[in-house]
Amino acid sequence: MKFRTLLLGAALAALAVPAAAQDKPFNLKLSHWVPATHPLQKAMEEWGASVEKASNGTIKSTVYPAQQLGKAPDHYDMTRDGIVDFAYINPGYQPGRFPIVSAGELPFLVGEAHGGIRAIDAWYRKYAAGEMKGVKLCFSFILDPLRMHSRNKKVVVPGDIKGMKIRPAQATMAAWVTQLGGTNVTSSPSEIREILDKGVADATTTPYGSVLLFGIDKVTKYHLDLPLATTTFQWIMNPSVYEAMSASQKKVIDDHCTNDWAARFAGPWADFEAAGINKLRELPGHEIVSVTPDQLKEWKASGEPVYKSWADGVRKAGGDPDVVLKELQAALAQYKASF
Repeated sequence: MKFRTLLLGAALAALAVPAAAQDKPFNLKLSHWVPATHPLQKAMEEWGASVEKASNGTIKSTVYPAQQLGKAPDHYDMTRDGIVDFAYINPGYQPGRFPIVSAGELPFLVGEAHGGIRAIDAWYRKYAAGEMKGVKLCFSFILDPLRMHSRNKKVVVPGDIKGMKIRPAQATMAAWVTQLGGTNVTSSPSEIREILDKGVADATTTPYGSVLLFGIDKVTKYHLDLPLATTTFQWIMNPSVYEAMSASQKKVIDDHCTNDWAARFAGPWADFEAAGINKLRELPGHEIVSVTPDQLKEWKASGEPVYKSWADGVRKAGGDPDVVLKELQAALAQYKASF
């Protein structure tokens, strides 16, 4: 009788152990392509630490920066194929593959990054499962608006682009450069300084903070202070890893894949980029170029064919570009992030 009582007591004790303590342990690979000094490195570390704490230590993670596990354009497929467990991706690195989310890249659409982060995340959740079928979306975010930074030629109006070699930040920008008579030069962010220094490119489109982070200030002189467009990003997960988790672990992941987490994850990066203009103003040999209202009208008119090309791509993919764009514009207005 005493023996049976002991067995019963042991069984009850086992049932009393929290479910998380019995969960399978995971050590997730979080991958990105920017330097370890980039604000996203810290954001990923903090996100991973919060996941670890919420999972009672059963979901740990390691961040792999600077293309350690693969090239920047490959991060979607790396996540889909299980080479990494989480990655941040720039869908604009693969032209035509993700036409709906490319709406976020259109010229003169986004004017403010913090509201834009929340808007792009809220808007794209409706479309992500259909467009990015191979991965699990955690959240979306955007880059602070892009500016044009050039070596020897001052860019003031769209006509100045003709004959220039430009490193675009995303595919829609590349299409715009082509329509304006320029030539695109492809490179990862870490290679921008080199291609500018060697004359392979004459200019690049990037936010202000990244000009300093990647040493682009050493090889450029003119900076067009016009928020031409932005870049959309996704924080994505390998779906098989998610399905292998327990219910309590899945809840931890879900709780870290929210609109609030998108803002928390990317907000410090937005602040870093926006602060770059003041630092550039203080450096000798740099000119911040402003445009007049009439010149702004020229720029906006030059971007209209890009909208048509984007719409055609969405239709080919079976979507309705008018609906997609109106929904995005409504989200941007809701979060006060419109240009």
